[in-house]
Amino acid sequence: MDKNDLKQGKWISKIEPLRGEPGYQEIGSYKDNRKTGEWETFTLIGDPISVEHYRWGFKDGPSVYYNLNGIVREESWKAIDPKNPYDTVDVPDLKTDTVYRRVVKVESSTIKQGTWKYYDPQSGRLMKTEEYVLDQLVDPTKKLALTALNTTDSTTTKKADPSKLKPAEVLQYEKKNEGKKKIKVRDGATGGN
Repeated sequence: MDKNDLKQGKWISKIEPLRGEPGYQEIGSYKDNRKTGEWETFTLIGDPISVEHYRWGFKDGPSVYYNLNGIVREESWKAIDPKNPYDTVDVPDLKTDTVYRRVVKVESSTIKQGTWKYYDPQSGRLMKTEEYVLDQLVDPTKKLALTALNTTDSTTTKKADPSKLKPAEVLQYEKKNEGKKKIKVRDGATGGN
């Protein structure tokens, strides 16, 4: 603890069993009373329960959960800086090679981002995989449909209309700003290109 009573540095916490819930131990680091970096959780006899990664006190990066037979689930998280709850997202223009940057408000402090894998608790065999982008589950059938629409078939020369593939928000923005003078918009991006 520092002089402001904030947890700092490496900690080992032991939580005793209570009301039918098993106890556990967790090992990790704090910075200004918030979890940071890798945190490992074990049963009271030392079997691994989880390995999680934190940033700003919220899950960020891979999290892996175990039972006695091995891995049960792999998750992927993205923490949002509590001082700046906005994120910059690249939106590709489907008609050209241009990529636009848009600033979006993120409602929660940690969101699902990336691949999640679920394993059979008995055999350890991979049962299901899900892909998340900004806390939204990506529908694999739509992903395949977009890929199929963007490829050309040798029997047809007509390509799918790319305007139909744009998200509703992009179409609405383009309609609203149609015919307006192009101006530089602050997009929240930091650095380079």
